[in-house]
Amino acid sequence: MNNIQRLEMETKGIQLDQSELIIYLEENDLQPHQEYNAKSATNKRNIYKSALSVLESIANSPETLKNIKSEELSVSDFATNIQNRIDQLEYKIRMLKTDEQAQYNSNTFFLFDR
Repeated sequence: MNNIQRLEMETKGIQLDQSELIIYLEENDLQPHQEYNAKSATNKRNIYKSALSVLESIANSPETLKNIKSEELSVSDFATNIQNRIDQLEYKIRMLKTDEQAQYNSNTFFLFDR
């Protein structure tokens, strides 16, 4: 599985053009056709950041909301659900460590540098 396929898996039900997904991935330091590394905390974090970017762009476009909503949900219900998903992703991203942070197994960070 490559990075673009993993992003599509994370944003199931949202059909976007491949060129748009590529831009979201590249903005988050991922190569779209590179193999997805599930063991890399940084890779996983960047996939979540890309998915967050996709959802935020949809949430900021009322016309897109109208086109994506399903028959059972109103636009306001869909907007509420997408905002809840955005909040969940933001929390996941904050909690995930990068590969460098995972090496140290510490919950502290350096605030000042010499």
